[in-house]
Amino acid sequence: MKRYPKLENLYITLVFLLLFLPIIVLVIYSFNTSKLNIIFEGFTLDWYKELFKNKDLLESFKNTMIVGVTSTIISTIIGTISAIGLKKYNFKGKNFINSLLYIPVIIPEIVLGISLLSIYTVLKLELGMGTLILSHIVFSIPYVLISVRASLENTDPHLEEAAADLGANKIETLLNVTLPTVFPGIKSGALLAFTLSLDDVVISYFTAGPGSNTLPLKLFSMIKTGVSPDVNALSTLILLVTIIILVLSTLIQVRNIRKLQVKK
Repeated sequence: MKRYPKLENLYITLVFLLLFLPIIVLVIYSFNTSKLNIIFEGFTLDWYKELFKNKDLLESFKNTMIVGVTSTIISTIIGTISAIGLKKYNFKGKNFINSLLYIPVIIPEIVLGISLLSIYTVLKLELGMGTLILSHIVFSIPYVLISVRASLENTDPHLEEAAADLGANKIETLLNVTLPTVFPGIKSGALLAFTLSLDDVVISYFTAGPGSNTLPLKLFSMIKTGVSPDVNALSTLILLVTIIILVLSTLIQVRNIRKLQVKK
């Protein structure tokens, strides 16, 4: 089959433009002197100064981080323990539970949001940060569980048997063999849970209360009146921090690979 390198390069370029052009435009307009995100009139850093004066925006971002970090930690712990338990133990209803795990993943978010709101209403729970964090934990656990279980499927069961033969008890085997082996799955599940929590709008809309407004909800409420450029500034800073984390993570992985190659 004849290949066309120029067409392949053009296709790849178009795909990357489609993916990253909106982000590039957002970054550029964070330095725009105009309040309207229509025409770039000139360069300024004033919106970054205005960002730190916008208390409502910063408060919503703080709430987003609190909810995201808290729900990620709890859902990662529960999801990891559940995945290991479902993998290692057989009990009645196991297949039924495995099927139920996919329901929060495949059902529309609006259905889950209304369901959670109904439960909180029946239990007479006041909507706020507590119900918001609990809701994010609920929809994050299945993603962590599925990710960890996929890693467990690819692990060698003989490693745990070898640890037991060498005198390790179940807790020592779990801490020193199982968890390090499935750590990539745990990390992937945690990152996915954190990402989903950061940009959730629908479920947060139904389960948030006074004083628990998150950044996505804040931006959603600003759409009718127009998103101010200081939001672009905040998004640019978040993007910068994300890039730094990715670069550091890549450098650490490269260093670890080189260490393994040197040992071999």
